[in-house]
Amino acid sequence: MIDDRVAYKAMASRDPRFDGVFFVGVTSTGIYCRPICTVKAPKQENCLFFESAEAAEKASFRPCLRCRPELAPGNAPVDSAHRMAYLIVHRINEGLADDGAGLEEIAAEFGVSSRQLRRIVQKELGVSPIELLQTRRLLLAKQLLTETKLPVTEIAFASGFSSLRRFNDAFSTHYRMPPTRLRKEATEHAAQINAADTSTLQLSYRPPYDWEGTLNFLRGRCIRDVEWVTEDGYARTVRIGKHTGWVRVKHAPQENALMVEFTHSLTPVLPALLGRLRNLFDLAARPDLIAEHLMKDDLLKKSVETHPGLRVPGAFDGFEMAIRAILGQQITVKAATTIACRFAEAFGEEIRTPFPELSRLSPLAAKVAAASIDEVARLGIVSARSASIIALAKAYHSGSLQLDAGSNPESAMKRLVELSGIGQWTAHYIAMRALCWPDAFPKEDIAVRNKLGGVSAKQAEAMSQTWRPWRSYAVLHIWRSL
Repeated sequence: MIDDRVAYKAMASRDPRFDGVFFVGVTSTGIYCRPICTVKAPKQENCLFFESAEAAEKASFRPCLRCRPELAPGNAPVDSAHRMAYLIVHRINEGLADDGAGLEEIAAEFGVSSRQLRRIVQKELGVSPIELLQTRRLLLAKQLLTETKLPVTEIAFASGFSSLRRFNDAFSTHYRMPPTRLRKEATEHAAQINAADTSTLQLSYRPPYDWEGTLNFLRGRCIRDVEWVTEDGYARTVRIGKHTGWVRVKHAPQENALMVEFTHSLTPVLPALLGRLRNLFDLAARPDLIAEHLMKDDLLKKSVETHPGLRVPGAFDGFEMAIRAILGQQITVKAATTIACRFAEAFGEEIRTPFPELSRLSPLAAKVAAASIDEVARLGIVSARSASIIALAKAYHSGSLQLDAGSNPESAMKRLVELSGIGQWTAHYIAMRALCWPDAFPKEDIAVRNKLGGVSAKQAEAMSQTWRPWRSYAVLHIWRSL
């Protein structure tokens, strides 16, 4: 049963993560649309919501010619162009779609050919996947030229261009100036904030931002030697592909941004690094829409007022976070963090950094997958949970389980609960953080159920419906209030 108020809020946000979850029929026009349709939002009293396109057509609504309901996820052999574009951008950030090389893989995930993918993205977004890639590269290059003192050649390759000539040609064509001119016009700010072996960039967010709350959340779950949370910032070791280094993040409230200092060893994978940090710090959130909706619930109102801009911390590394979620089953956060530190010490490789607090890389799935149950259990982890960890590592390493923000949450949660020892609480927690799913709800969570009056998991699920589609944020408000 669809709650009309919840569905209308989701439709008003036009968040592509709700595409295919429901359809809206507009009584004043007789047309039904996907929730991401770009037409002006109709009045709520003119909207009827349906769980499927078939239900909307049975009610005598005809499909919208602009958003094309037949393309909605799970309702046709081709998927949403919006979601395709979202996934393409994610693959670009991870360096997997260089010059179109990863388009075949992306197309296969949606069950279409790469030619169909190019045609759909061109029609829906007005650009080809390669043009999308080009824009992302140029914008990153512009930021690097303005905010860092990196050599132009390094910036060209860091932005994803295969040669300096291609970079210069693209920059001159799109911006009508050579990149060196932009460098000359940059302020001395870059020289002041960049050291010899590191550079600093800013990542913007929509204010307000509850920076203190985010740091406190990460501090309580900090993995020793891998992460380091200070009074004013977050730092960690980084491994992306074959590249390793470290990153440090601080808040710049006057800029409505986070300042990211990174080692130059990570420059070749900079798009991936920045993408992961955006996910970790939930920089794409719309705090205005979320607060407006959750404020309507008396249970949450005080927390929303007290903690404006609360974010749901995501995950820098989906596999790392999933392991942490399994270790947290049925024990306290403090106890789980202690075991997670032992786990990282046992399976993570050492790395040298200028900080004694950062000396180890997060464990690789391949290494954990090759471990025996006894090797994991001797860290103080029960055998059943050790088996779950190894099963997760094998599934992730084989590619049968996706644990990043570009993954489909329903599919990922279904795959997770198929693994031994992983239930709905763990699956929803992973979806909330690793997959950045805004409507995850671990209804089995004892703290949430107690806050709701000691109700059962089934009752908690029913009571949470008024929080949709922002249940992940509601859960964080409950945890914060405790």
